[in-house]
Amino acid sequence: MSFLLNIDTATEAAHVSIAKDAVVLKSYQNDQQKDHGSFLQPAIQKLLKDTGIALTDVDAIAVTGGPGSYTGLRVGLASAKGLCYALSKPLIMLNTLEVMTASAIAQLADQPVDISILFCPMIDARRMEVFTAIYDHKIATVLSPRTLILEEDSFKDQLEKNRIVFFGSGSGKWKELCDHANASFEKVIIHPEAMSQLAFMSFSRKQFADPAYSEPFYLKDFQTVTKQ
Repeated sequence: MSFLLNIDTATEAAHVSIAKDAVVLKSYQNDQQKDHGSFLQPAIQKLLKDTGIALTDVDAIAVTGGPGSYTGLRVGLASAKGLCYALSKPLIMLNTLEVMTASAIAQLADQPVDISILFCPMIDARRMEVFTAIYDHKIATVLSPRTLILEEDSFKDQLEKNRIVFFGSGSGKWKELCDHANASFEKVIIHPEAMSQLAFMSFSRKQFADPAYSEPFYLKDFQTVTKQ
């Protein structure tokens, strides 16, 4: 038996949860992206109080390490690393796009199973750019994570051969360009249950990150706007 603390502040909706093995005991969510920083620590304290689990009883801390919001990724990883250092607990870093895909698969689980369907999470990276990848029903990589400037022929080869479900904050821009019969669009956010399952798999396999050297998986350089 293991207790895992899961932290996700990578996208527009943040959550924290405590799971016993892969089963979520309690979770809290914040839908205001600008407030993720102020949400996180109080939510963790409330989780511990409500579940009666002490921080010292937590066996590992999992965090979505990117891609995603620059500020959100820094907030989540800094908190996770700080807890790992203070408690001498292992750190689990999860790819945000994979957690989104696990959420989509879980959300569509009540639909007829078609193992040929592919899943394409998209995180808005401003203008017509997105963070994206493509995965199969086992979350095996079909197209590796990357930044992509959307154009009408994006995913042309993949759509000719497969049905693809597109989702995430960047998928709306793609929906305006794409009219392919093999493309479908779903509204999906990261679910605590999906993240807890991937975190528990990593914990069971002892797939841990080194807190001293772990950095957010940005996918592209941070850019600032200079006022003239």
